[in-house]
Amino acid sequence: MAFLSFAYVLITLFILCFSSPIHAQQPYVGLATTDCNNADTTSNSNSALGYSCNGLNKSCRAYLTFRSQPPFNTVASISTLLGSEPSLLSQINSVSETATLETNRLVIVPVNCSCSGQYYQSNTTYTIQNGDTYLFIANNTFQGLSTCQALEDQNGSPTNLIIGAGVTVPLRCACPTENQTDEGFPFLLSYVVAEGDTVSGISSRFGVDTGGILQANSLSGSNIFPFTTLLIPLENPPTSSQTVEPPSSTPVTPPSPPANSSSEDGSNKTWIYIVAGVLGGITLTLIFGAIIFCKFFYTKKKEPDSVVVSGSFQANEKPMNKKFDEESQDFLESISGVAQSLKVYSFKELQSATDNFSFTCRIQGSVYRGKINGGFAAIKKVNGDVSKEIALLNKINHSNLILLSGVCFNEGNWYLVYEYAVNGTLSDWVFSNKNEGQYLDWKQRIQIALDVATGLNYLHSFTNPPHVHKDINSSNVLLDSDLRAKIANFSMARPAEGQEGEFALTRHVVGTKGYMAPEYLENGLVSTKLDVYAFGVLILEMLTGKEAAALHAEENNMHLSDVLNAVLTKEDGEESLRHFIDPTLLGNYPLELALLVIRLINGCLKKDPTDRPTMHEIEHSLSNILNASFNW
Repeated sequence: MAFLSFAYVLITLFILCFSSPIHAQQPYVGLATTDCNNADTTSNSNSALGYSCNGLNKSCRAYLTFRSQPPFNTVASISTLLGSEPSLLSQINSVSETATLETNRLVIVPVNCSCSGQYYQSNTTYTIQNGDTYLFIANNTFQGLSTCQALEDQNGSPTNLIIGAGVTVPLRCACPTENQTDEGFPFLLSYVVAEGDTVSGISSRFGVDTGGILQANSLSGSNIFPFTTLLIPLENPPTSSQTVEPPSSTPVTPPSPPANSSSEDGSNKTWIYIVAGVLGGITLTLIFGAIIFCKFFYTKKKEPDSVVVSGSFQANEKPMNKKFDEESQDFLESISGVAQSLKVYSFKELQSATDNFSFTCRIQGSVYRGKINGGFAAIKKVNGDVSKEIALLNKINHSNLILLSGVCFNEGNWYLVYEYAVNGTLSDWVFSNKNEGQYLDWKQRIQIALDVATGLNYLHSFTNPPHVHKDINSSNVLLDSDLRAKIANFSMARPAEGQEGEFALTRHVVGTKGYMAPEYLENGLVSTKLDVYAFGVLILEMLTGKEAAALHAEENNMHLSDVLNAVLTKEDGEESLRHFIDPTLLGNYPLELALLVIRLINGCLKKDPTDRPTMHEIEHSLSNILNASFNW
């Protein structure tokens, strides 16, 4: 009896610790999605406005499901509608980027999910069509991935929807809670419930325990409704095999145990074994977690202070620590367990992908183009400690930050496998003649600037801790097939220390000439405002078509902010501006908006870093400028 009493206490503690409401991810939205006039969207009983921002991280890679329906039945159209990367969508669904999908096929859609106020969401844009209402957009076009309440909260009253106008659609996504992550579920999928779906059928499809789904959605019963989303906690990213409709089957109900004393004793013993197993599992998890933590975040002895100036996409490589070669393989093994989305390649695979790293596959420096699984990848060879860069890239998920998909270690060298940006570096488009007379127009330049600002804002505001890139320049901005920007080369990135306006001090001054802020060059002050300054230089280069060094030289080493003030204060401002802007634009730009961009750049280049805007403010300004440019 004493042992059974002890077991009862353990079970009670287990229930209290692991079944409290905080561990449940979100309340299921239920039929609230159809009640568009209900103003009580702040209730804890539903999630009509979105999933609450209660996860371990403020941003993460999340997954949605969508059923292909004309006109949204191609990789391109679904990617555009849901704001996903076509290459990632095609890869995870095992189809080509040009594929047309059969009607009603379940498609997995990877998205970047971030906190926006109280709620998680992944934003996309939609153009109003004739007959659209918020309910029709949410339930018909987006199949329940948004709600009419969320659309109204994001865009205002639905009474005057203008055909052709754009609205922001907050898609329903979420990041795992600390409890879910600790239990081995680092991914969440927002599954759109269809007619005939059951919780047990969905759990069978994705190989998840039914209880886990019920708990993740705070469901006490199994009633679910079409045009709603159900959060599915996953141990690994979803795969195309899970999109296949499972064979219909009737859920098996466990037989009731015979009502006799011996079976009751056996049941009690079973519970004791379960509790003991759970407690033992938790202990082992903590032990293994501590081991991985020590390996993953092992901090090596600092190297002597130095000054290095970089000039391109290449990493600023450091001499290898003597112990690093011995520890690298252990680190590689540990990272393969922690980084579930990161593939560990063999050196033979990369040799095959790059024709043994032939010159014909070299992009520049030590970066090669390789063909892996039928698609291209950028493979960078680094002779140095890249553990911090890998650790950072493994935990960030944003369409404007380059994706690290895999790693390899061979004979003292690291090989980092990135997504391939087919249109190369921004510098190729702004300064060189590599593109045979193809130039970026005004809207493309503003879109690229907004992409970079959005990526930096994510880095500054949504990584934990916030990070400073420290080497923003036109060679570290890559352009994909749609000329959308991705920030690359995180070899110099470091955590931002202190609150906004506070600065860390360093003597290890590293960066690219012409982009480094004065407080950093002169006093070694480090903050997110370093990236703001470099971003100002970047936009100035895009606007003028001239490299930063050339701008400095032309103005007799005047500070760039003084140069811009001179342009803005001249009486013949419009004429001065025309001589200032890149001639390849051929005068095809809105003059008033160009002046706004000049003022924005001027703010970024303020000598006092506390006077510079934040990347959030810059992103907001550029978004307005881009919208005005489309209306121009």
